[in-house]
Amino acid sequence: MDSTDTTVTASRPARFPDRSSPDGSAPASLGRTAVRFLPGVAAYAVLVAALLASDTPVNDIARYTFYAFWGVLLPGTLVFRSLRRRPYTLLEDLAFGAVTGLVLELLAWAVLVGLGLQSVATFWPLVVVLPFALVPGLRRHWRPRGYRAFSPGRSWALAGTVALTVLYYYEANLARFSVLPTDDSSRIYGDLPYMLSLAGSATHDMPPTFPQAAGEPLHYHWFTFAHMAMTSLVGHVDLPMVGMRLMVPALSALTVLIIAVVAQRLSGKAWAGPVAALLFFAVGEFTATYPNNVSSWTFGFPPIRLMSWGSLSLTYSQPLLVALAGAVGALIGRKALPGGPEKDEDDEQGVPAFGRGAFVLVAGFALASSAAKASTLPVTLAGLALAGLVMLVTGRRIPWTVVGLGAILAGAQLFATAVIFDFESYGLEVAAFGNVQQYWADTPQARGTAAQAAVVVATLAAFVITHQVRLAGALPLFRHRRLNLEPAQWFLLGGAVAGPAAYLAVNGFNSSYFTIASAPFGALLAAWGYCEAAERAALSVRARFLLAGGVLVLAAGLTWGIYRHARDWAELVAKAAGAYDVPKSYAALLPVLGGTVVFAAAAAVGALVWWGAGRFWPRLRGRGGIVLLTATLTVGLPGTALDVLQSREYVWEGSWILPQSQVSAARWVRNHSDPADVIATNSHCWETENYTTTDRCGNYRSQWLSAYSERSVLVEGWAYAPRMVAQSGGGVVSGQPFWDQELFQRNENAIYQPTAELLDSLRREYRVRYLVVDRKAGAESPLLGTLTTKVYDNGRTVVYELA
Repeated sequence: MDSTDTTVTASRPARFPDRSSPDGSAPASLGRTAVRFLPGVAAYAVLVAALLASDTPVNDIARYTFYAFWGVLLPGTLVFRSLRRRPYTLLEDLAFGAVTGLVLELLAWAVLVGLGLQSVATFWPLVVVLPFALVPGLRRHWRPRGYRAFSPGRSWALAGTVALTVLYYYEANLARFSVLPTDDSSRIYGDLPYMLSLAGSATHDMPPTFPQAAGEPLHYHWFTFAHMAMTSLVGHVDLPMVGMRLMVPALSALTVLIIAVVAQRLSGKAWAGPVAALLFFAVGEFTATYPNNVSSWTFGFPPIRLMSWGSLSLTYSQPLLVALAGAVGALIGRKALPGGPEKDEDDEQGVPAFGRGAFVLVAGFALASSAAKASTLPVTLAGLALAGLVMLVTGRRIPWTVVGLGAILAGAQLFATAVIFDFESYGLEVAAFGNVQQYWADTPQARGTAAQAAVVVATLAAFVITHQVRLAGALPLFRHRRLNLEPAQWFLLGGAVAGPAAYLAVNGFNSSYFTIASAPFGALLAAWGYCEAAERAALSVRARFLLAGGVLVLAAGLTWGIYRHARDWAELVAKAAGAYDVPKSYAALLPVLGGTVVFAAAAAVGALVWWGAGRFWPRLRGRGGIVLLTATLTVGLPGTALDVLQSREYVWEGSWILPQSQVSAARWVRNHSDPADVIATNSHCWETENYTTTDRCGNYRSQWLSAYSERSVLVEGWAYAPRMVAQSGGGVVSGQPFWDQELFQRNENAIYQPTAELLDSLRREYRVRYLVVDRKAGAESPLLGTLTTKVYDNGRTVVYELA
């Protein structure tokens, strides 16, 4: 790996000459500047092309671009530059600046919505821009000097990774689901209406409330939806367009960039950035199963969709978490000073110190992360605790830097737990191996102690193999450093291990998000180790191309084999393990365990052949390790391609029917109501295509009305209410009755047995303005036409306005 662009000369003036060129050399011509920015322009062009191909209007793309620059990037970059000590790379300033902008945006949202100033939201960045334009001491942050050059190869590698993420989301989501339903058989991923409803609440409520039950508090990580609300308020973009088209690919691209700059800053290695970005996005779940639908997710949410289009809170939280890890790692990663403050100088790799302003960045990133995704701060705290323990033992003094950082992170966690979540656990509880013991639970007595122990060990091995393939990249660090790791490496290791450990210790499907939260830590550490191994191998340019070609061939072969023969392979290994005629609880793990055995055998044979060949071709000596490591990481690549194939061939189990007639009525209500108005409805079930009032609904997850009207509903679907989720141990109590049966009965009577007194009481006591009737759920009483005014009717969905 070439790291020459991060090396520096001995004197500081040579490092940071006072010139106008971004890299400190002679002033660049316009043509050279254009070439330097060409990779970024190309990545943006791919994003625009994907959006246009998925029927995104040009004006919405333009508005979102304006919002991203004006409402996030510009204020955030200026503030970040004022907090970091000296410039490193332009990409670092922009990536960290964008994440800093997300933090500032939250503060702006709280003030604007709290004071009812949404109409001037577009102008909030002036609060930052004007001081930096008028105060002489701040003006220098508009044109900082002394940037290090970013090599064209790395620039294009990052642009290619961004393009890969965009194309993946285009195939898996954008091309599959329309922004709004086109007919009554249209589908949408099931949780997206719920997320849109929370974003709608955030446009006018601070804090947001639970929209499906008017007035119910929302003890949930809702910062994502404040971000969506600001996107709409600042950029004037429709919320469904934000959630269904613009937000996911844009924030995914930001995550790729921020993980690249963090990898380079922490390791000081030129190619650690592109490698970390690729490991994070593409090397995820090692699977031998196809299709990999919800019912076959063996260990919770599959990590291959790290920036999942099915979880907008995960999408939003990822860049915040990576930036937090980068700032914490930079502060503790100076090996010469395990407990003290940073010196105002470059480290061994020529990376300039962040300075004490990084503590402010940590506080901002931690507060934003705390209620962006509840799983992020615990993982970060665990990594910091491990690093602090090692520093205490090896340095024999208290690492005060770690203590200060721990206080900041713990304070942010306490804020979220007490203020945002109101100490609500969502039903998660400590239960060792509760999420995996199903795989060894069938008749353990019949197997005997030794056999049962073998099944338990195999289950845990399958869990590690499935989710932690990328961590193989970190093995060179342990081999060559003999556990003499730097503090930042201990921090990353602790974060990488804490997530899977939490999944094994805390019962509930949602605990799989702890595993996903650890993925950036694992990718950063693995990229560091992989680059060190590559440097030791000292491959020639030709050898690098051959290695890259081998990766493509192996990944393509594995993808084709799993796609074509996954069922045959599952049957073969089941027969070999004696679990075919008499199915065993661990049968779902056999394909991945069998694949691991085959790969290990092939690796052993390959190592012997390589060793023998090395006796005749000396150039092979010392390079077999990097080949084996690359092959190991490659086995985690097929999941991305298989996701794309599956999205073309199968309907995802988590997608629901969302009729156009329902959405059209909801949007009519949005356009003819005030944010304070409340709606009543008879729609409570998730899909009403075959549901009547005489049936008992088994899934009270109706969220379409609150989502597309952006208004609170008196009683809609209540399965996701925090109090209901808490009763289920983290699951969804979809069939339980509404907690206030008296109110629920009044709601139903207003539609099926209305009286003037009842309707008047709903209007006065609950501010109910409209009754929205889904006739598939039940036809309304004819009396409604005389007691109210019918204002909208498309045949299936009708809207009545109370006087």
